[in-house]
Amino acid sequence: MTFEEIRKIENEAQRVSATYDIFNEETRLHSKATRVEFITTTHIIERYLKPNSKIADIGAGAGEYSLHFAAKGHDVTAVELADANVKAFRAKLQPGMSINLYQGNACDLSQFADNSFDAVLVFGPLYHLENKADRSKCINEAKRICKDDGHIFFAFISNDMVILTETFCYDAGYLTGSTYNHDTFKVGDFPFVFFTVEQAREMLESMKILTEAATDGVSELLADKINVMDDQSYSQYLKYHLYCCEKPEMLGRSNHILFACKK
Repeated sequence: MTFEEIRKIENEAQRVSATYDIFNEETRLHSKATRVEFITTTHIIERYLKPNSKIADIGAGAGEYSLHFAAKGHDVTAVELADANVKAFRAKLQPGMSINLYQGNACDLSQFADNSFDAVLVFGPLYHLENKADRSKCINEAKRICKDDGHIFFAFISNDMVILTETFCYDAGYLTGSTYNHDTFKVGDFPFVFFTVEQAREMLESMKILTEAATDGVSELLADKINVMDDQSYSQYLKYHLYCCEKPEMLGRSNHILFACKK
C-alpha cells in the first residue's frame, strides 16, 4: 500500500496501522544517531521513577521503552494500536518479563482503573491524532490512569525541525514543494501530525510541566556524521547533547520533543 492509498483510509485506527506497515518502528532506534532520542528520553524519565514503579506505555511501538523499563525492575503495561508493531513486540517477550501487552487505542483506556500507574508514557499517539477532540481524549485518559502523585511523559514531533530534516536529509526539492504552507510554515499533517513547542505546551496546560527536552536535537539532520563516530567521540557527543537538550533555545531544533509533567 502506498502513502496516497493510506491517506484515503477514513478510519484513523486502520490508517495508523497501515502507516506502520511501511515505517519499521522495530529498527528505528538502533543506530547511533537515532539512539540519541532513546538515551535522552530514558535519562529524563528515570529522574522521576521510584523503584518498582507501575508504568503504562501507551503507544508502545515495538516495545523499546517497555523492554528497557521492565529490565530495570518496573512493572510495565503496554498498549499499542498498529498490527505490525504489536507483532514485533510480541516476538520479543520472554517468560518472566514483567510486561503485559494489549492491542488498543490511546483514546480509550477504559480497561484500566483510575489512578493505576506511577508513570504514563505517551510517545506515539500524539504523532497521529489529527482531531483536537481526540488529542484531548488521549491526554485526559493518560491523566485519568495516572496516580495523583504520578508523572506523565508526552512526546511530540516538531513542525519546525521537520522542514530542515526533510530538506537536507530526504528531499532536496522540499522547500519548493507543496507539503507545507509557504507562508505559515505549517507542515501538512500526514503521515504524522506536527506541532510547534508552544502548541504542545498549550495542549498540556492542565498539568504542571517539569521538564522540556529536545530529545534528538540535530541528530537526524547529522545522522551520517554521527553514525560513523568512534566510540569516544560519540560518548562526548551524547554528553554535549544532554548538556544542552533542556535549554529553552534548543527545543524547536529537534525532531522529537519530550515533556515531563506532573498530574
